[in-house]
Amino acid sequence: MVHQPFPTDWATALVLVPHPDDTEYGCAAAVAKWTSQGKHVHYALACRGEVGIPGMSPEECGPLREREQRRSSAIVGVDNVEFWDFPDSQIFNTPELRAKIAETITELAPDVVITLYSGPEWAPGAPNQRDHIEFALAVAAAYDSLPDKPRWFFEHGPYGTHGETVDDFIDVAVASLAAHDVYLSVYNPDVPVAEQARKQVDMTTLPPLPGLEGHRSVEFILKREC
Repeated sequence: MVHQPFPTDWATALVLVPHPDDTEYGCAAAVAKWTSQGKHVHYALACRGEVGIPGMSPEECGPLREREQRRSSAIVGVDNVEFWDFPDSQIFNTPELRAKIAETITELAPDVVITLYSGPEWAPGAPNQRDHIEFALAVAAAYDSLPDKPRWFFEHGPYGTHGETVDDFIDVAVASLAAHDVYLSVYNPDVPVAEQARKQVDMTTLPPLPGLEGHRSVEFILKREC
């Protein structure tokens, strides 16, 4: 698959994900590039990640992870971050979730909608999370239900059709993921947070994508175009 460059003739994007850090684990470098160009990016998250840190109560974890997400988002130039209250780790493709997604798309009227990967595996032996799959399928269903659809709907994930070159935005993407410092330090206390973040960003921007050789790139899958 030869990747096409990500479209440039747009002004506003809505990034929809289920959990805090989902964007930073994937496409934050692309978001940083877009906001540097004056494009507007809005984040909407289904939950606050309140059960995401072992040994921490949801009452403590949810606000902490929201703070980390807001700090992380600001690093890549995103000030508009919306949190819903669907239950962490219990996110399903329900009528209620589809309605909230459709309502948000309608209110913001973005040119581009982006969510995460809906496939079963990121790579052989690397299964996708159920919350991710269910949420991405809900975004697709909500998008399809709209009479006035945004021009593009993309997933961020493997086996892509498009790529956004991000050579100059690797360090800011690393800083953005590293802003989830409590979350990362709990899951891997033996590796410095900055090192964890660098490794993850490298995984999602290397090797060069076919058609975009010589560049670090973030991969996207075009799901719909109107």
